[in-house]
Parts: sequence; structure tokens; C-alpha cells
Amino acid sequence: MSIEIERKFLVTNNTFILNSHKKQFIKQGFLNSNKDRTVRIRVLDHQGYITVKGISNKSGTTRFEWEKEISVQEAESLLLLTEQEPIEKFRYLVKNNNLVFEVDIFEGSNKGLIIAEIELSNENQKFNKPEWIGAEVTGDIKYYNSSLSTLPFSKWSKNN
Repeated sequence: MSIEIERKFLVTNNTFILNSHKKQFIKQGFLNSNKDRTVRIRVLDHQGYITVKGISNKSGTTRFEWEKEISVQEAESLLLLTEQEPIEKFRYLVKNNNLVFEVDIFEGSNKGLIIAEIELSNENQKFNKPEWIGAEVTGDIKYYNSSLSTLPFSKWSKNN
């Protein structure tokens, strides 16, 4: 068990790819996307995971997280039970001094959306923002993966 502290940003261009040190493929779905708790199933490259996340604090930066590694076969079987069609994305890891941005380029119904997340040790931790970082969307629930599974980016209107 742990507390996850992260901030989330839109990405303005793809120059981050030049500085990435790892690329991963992720397929994930939600067995439960209740706003108070989510249960996520994920296949990350060739490994499976089940993750439970609690409700975020008021700023949206901090929440409970529990994760357990499971076999890829178990994860693939559980993905068949998810509430909505699984999300697929490519994740690029980009070092930023002693921190790492996880930059997700979404595919399928969320194609066109690129989001960067950075995990911090406390809510007020300072970090350098690369030039490709755009508007902060921390705490904006429509950018949560659980929300993107029920209302994909391709279905957003200009008012969303």
C-alpha cells in the first residue's frame, strides 16, 4: 500500500520522444470505476497488474494506491470482464533531473490525447517543466483513465 502523489499535464508537442529512455505498450481496463475507488487491470508490455486506487484529495494530487503483479494470462482474462473497452496507449519515460515524466500517447477512441504525469514525494515538490508541458489537468476527472474508458477523447464536445 502506498500514497500516490502525482501531477498531470497536457502535452503540446512530441519532442519529448527524443529524450525518452523507455517506451512501453499498455492495455488497461476497469473492473470498477466508482469515483470513490477504482479497480484497474493492466498489461504493461508482458506483465499483468491489478491496482486499487482510492478517492483523490481536494487538489487531485494525492490518493491511496495498492498494486499487485499478476500473470499476463490472468490480466488478459480479467480484461474480458472490464466495464468498458480497454484503453490502449504507448508510454514514454522521460527523465527530468531526478524525476521521471510518464508520457502517454493514447490510441483507439482516445487517439489525439497526450498526457504527462509526474510522481512526487510531496504535493509542494518543485520540478522543472520541460517546454513540451502544457496546461495542468491535475484533479480534472475527465482526464482520469477511468473516465477516458467511459467517455473517450474522440467523443468529447468542445464544451467538455
